[in-house]
Amino acid sequence: MASTSSPENLIQSAGEPTGKSSVAGIRLGVPEDVPHLLKLIHQMAVFERLTHLFQATEHSLSSTLFSSPPFQGTTVFILEILTDFPRNPCDDKQSFKPIFKQLIFDPPVEDTEAKTFASSRNGDGVVAGFVLFFQNYSTFMAKSGFYIEDLFVRECYRRRGLGRMLMESVAGQAVKMGLGRVEWCVLDWNVNAIKFYEEMGAEVMQQWRICRLSGESLEAYKEKGNGKGDDQAV
Repeated sequence: MASTSSPENLIQSAGEPTGKSSVAGIRLGVPEDVPHLLKLIHQMAVFERLTHLFQATEHSLSSTLFSSPPFQGTTVFILEILTDFPRNPCDDKQSFKPIFKQLIFDPPVEDTEAKTFASSRNGDGVVAGFVLFFQNYSTFMAKSGFYIEDLFVRECYRRRGLGRMLMESVAGQAVKMGLGRVEWCVLDWNVNAIKFYEEMGAEVMQQWRICRLSGESLEAYKEKGNGKGDDQAV
């Protein structure tokens, strides 16, 4: 998971601000967001130096996301930058009320990809990032939690408090639902992200390691999963 924002305040001012007032909005992702999501995920893979693992397509994302109600399956929050507060927020789902905050980008943002990331839901909005998460379960706590698979903010919008805004939206939803915790992974070389998470109050658990079966290693269990493998007990 890439976190590429620092915990700086959303409204920044050193003397008289020179930036233009904007609004940052977080809403539930919808199928129409898939083209933007694919581009964001690829940019994240480039940032994390993991493009050799990138396999997602618009079709594969469309067929695996948004089929379950929000917070019951995989959920996506979309971060957008707007010129003003929307009169009628586009998200009419009662499970999540969109979040909006006014901010001043100082220095101003030069978004050379604004047209590419034009919002499909909010007229003049620009998609700036996303967070994707789903429920897991702690047997020790006997409670569900959220696992954040990915959090990403486009480069021109980093270090402006937007990553914190995304994290707060997930953590706030977890508290609202009575969940026990929020977890995620961070690359060991991403010291800025580690510092950011620690400053948000997260514990970086050095004693744990990620174990993963994928590709050929996972496929090797196909027959065993069908009951055709060895009969030996563990």
